Amino acid sequence: MLKSARLSWISPSVWVLSTLAAAPLSGIAAQAPAQAPAPTAAPAPAGNLVMPAAPSIAARNWVLVDFSSGQTLAESGADARIEPASLTKLMTAYVVFQALRDGRLKMTEQVLISELAWRAEGSRTFVQVGTRVPVDVLIKGMIVQSGNDATIALAERIGGSEPAFVQMMNTWAQRLGMTGTHFEDSSGLPSPTHYSTAHDLATLSRAIIRDFPEYYGTYSQREFTWNNIRQENRNGLLERDPTVDGIKTGHTDSAGYCLISSAKRSGMRLVSVVLGSASVKDRESGSAALLAYGFNFFETITVKQRGQTVLRTRVYKGAEQYIAVVPSADVQITAPRGQGASITTRATVQHPLLAPLAANAAIGELQVDVGGKTVAKVPLYPASAVAEGGLWRRLVDTVSLWF
Repeated sequence: MLKSARLSWISPSVWVLSTLAAAPLSGIAAQAPAQAPAPTAAPAPAGNLVMPAAPSIAARNWVLVDFSSGQTLAESGADARIEPASLTKLMTAYVVFQALRDGRLKMTEQVLISELAWRAEGSRTFVQVGTRVPVDVLIKGMIVQSGNDATIALAERIGGSEPAFVQMMNTWAQRLGMTGTHFEDSSGLPSPTHYSTAHDLATLSRAIIRDFPEYYGTYSQREFTWNNIRQENRNGLLERDPTVDGIKTGHTDSAGYCLISSAKRSGMRLVSVVLGSASVKDRESGSAALLAYGFNFFETITVKQRGQTVLRTRVYKGAEQYIAVVPSADVQITAPRGQGASITTRATVQHPLLAPLAANAAIGELQVDVGGKTVAKVPLYPASAVAEGGLWRRLVDTVSLWF
């Protein structure tokens, strides 16, 4: 019988490693570890916390997710197709940030404003046709003011034309796993073929915060001035809640009032997406209620740290016979407060595991369950590369594998 390694709590503060009979996960055969890792402390229960239902939100669609784990904490219609309005500019910004990081664009570069950008409908940064405006100003115009003119100017600079840039947006959406999204323009004008979902927009928001922390601060900027025109951020939660540091508003008559908010309290970050509210007040109140619900009744728990040994396993035909298997990033999950004791994990590795092994080659998986429900599956890697063993080791292991 194949066996898998399982980490489970036998008390509120002690992990033990046991072996459980289990079927392979995702085609990966399980192998029991040869050596258990040191015990890891777990969070203590928080008492008899009563878990209420999620708050009632005055919006067509909404979702609350944990930033670190990506888990959905509450939602309503989060996979339904919606009109993203100016929330589209989050994807525009993602592509712009990629260009900045790659060196294809610089903050100080002066961008020529085309007539198409100057004539943009909707929100405006008031850039003038034929003038040159620094990229830094255009990014603030796109994020803080939600200016369509600044957005199109950036799209034309990076893509050569807005349609070419939109192709880049859709490619990145696919790479990020936004399976319910398709863009037709860079700023978010209404169109039957321009759509997204609350879940996809939460995924995009997490990607911006995770991938571009050096630029994320712009989303908390309250105002900026260009051409003697003072332009304010429309996200009212920035004024109401000091823990909120983003992320974007959106509105059209057909989309309603939309708001994606992110806040961080005591090391835990949440992202809320509220779509199709009837007013600014409703979208802000709904966002605040979701964030309060998440912070009051959930906690993020680090199950394993990056590079921490999950198990040690046998390697055949290698310079080493046993290796440590580790995650490449912190393994974090979110659970109702006080439910830490219901978290269990199961680690599986390929069998037989044959050298040579690269350090960046996934050789197994760590499954994390809360109360018996799987909430995360994380790839596992060798702690370091394993070279092929000598001739004698390869011969001995070849014989061993026959039996």
